[in-house]
Amino acid sequence: MRTTDQAGDVEGGEPVPDDAEPSDEAQDRAGGATILGRITASGFIAPAAGLIGIFLIFPALWTLYLGLTDVRLTGAAAADPQFVGLDNYTAALQDSLFWNALVVTLIFVLGSAIVGQTVLGFTLAWVLRGWRSRTRQVIEVLVILAWIMPGSVVAFLWIAFLDGRDGTLNAMLPFVTDTEWLLENPLTSIIVFNTWRGTAFAMLLFGAAINSIPPSHLETARLAGASGWQQLRDVVLPRIRGHLLTALLLLSMWTFNLFTPYLLTQGGPNFETEILPIYVFREAFNFGRLGYGAAISAIMLLINLLIALFYIHVLRERNS
Repeated sequence: MRTTDQAGDVEGGEPVPDDAEPSDEAQDRAGGATILGRITASGFIAPAAGLIGIFLIFPALWTLYLGLTDVRLTGAAAADPQFVGLDNYTAALQDSLFWNALVVTLIFVLGSAIVGQTVLGFTLAWVLRGWRSRTRQVIEVLVILAWIMPGSVVAFLWIAFLDGRDGTLNAMLPFVTDTEWLLENPLTSIIVFNTWRGTAFAMLLFGAAINSIPPSHLETARLAGASGWQQLRDVVLPRIRGHLLTALLLLSMWTFNLFTPYLLTQGGPNFETEILPIYVFREAFNFGRLGYGAAISAIMLLINLLIALFYIHVLRERNS
C-alpha cells in the first residue's frame, strides 16, 4: 500500500504535484453529483414553496390588482370592474377616517405589543426562570390558556368582565360604580385586552431566549456580587438582544393585523377603536367597496414591510 505524506510525495513512486488538476471524468462526476443534489433539494423545497405561492404570494398580488380597480361587492362594478389606477389610494390619503384608523392602530400596537406584551411577557419569563415547582407549571398553563382560547370566547369573557352594570371589574373595585369601560375608555380597554391575550406568546419567546444563556454566565455574575438587575442589564440583555428584536417584530406585525378588537367594540364608539383591519372590513364588506378595501390592505402590507425592514436594520446595526 502506498501512502502520501504532507508534502504530497508518494512512497515508492513519482511525486504528485500540489496543483494537479482533477481529470475531466472526475469533474463530470462532481458536477453530476452537484446537479443531483440541487434537484433533490428542490424536490424537498417545492411543496413548501407551492403552499407559500398559493396562500401568500398569489393573494398578495391579487390584492394589489384589486386595489387598482373599482370592483364592488354588488352591482355593475361587481360583474364588470373597471381599472381606475391609483384613484383608490388617492381617496384613502384624503379620507380622515383612514388617518384616524392609522393613528389608532399605531397607538394600539405601541401600547399592547411593544409596551404591554413585551414588558409583561419578559417579566414573567424572567421571574419564572428559576422556578422548579408546581406553582410555575400552573402559572404557565394559565397564561398559555389565555393565548390558545378562541378569540370569540375571549372577547365574550372580556365584555362580561368590563360590563358597566354587572361586570366583574366593577365588582372588584368598590370605589367604582357602573363604569362603562368599553364606552368611557374604549382604546385603553382593547389595549389591556390584547396585552392580556398576547402575553403568553411573548413569555414563550422571551423564556426560550433566556434559557439559551448558559447558566454558568449568570452564576459567575452572581458570585462576582452582581445583583439581579445587574445580571439582567450586563449579562442577559446583551446576549438576547437579537431575540428581543425578533420577538418585537413578531408581536408588532401580529398586533398590527389583529381583527379581534372588533368583537369587543366594532370600532366604536365614534371610531375611537377603529384600527386598520376593522376599517378595511367596514369599507369592503359593509359598504361593498372591495377595490378600496384592497387598496387599504396593500397600504397595510407596505407598512408591515417597513416595520420589518426597520427591525432588520436595527438588528444588523447591533450585530455589526
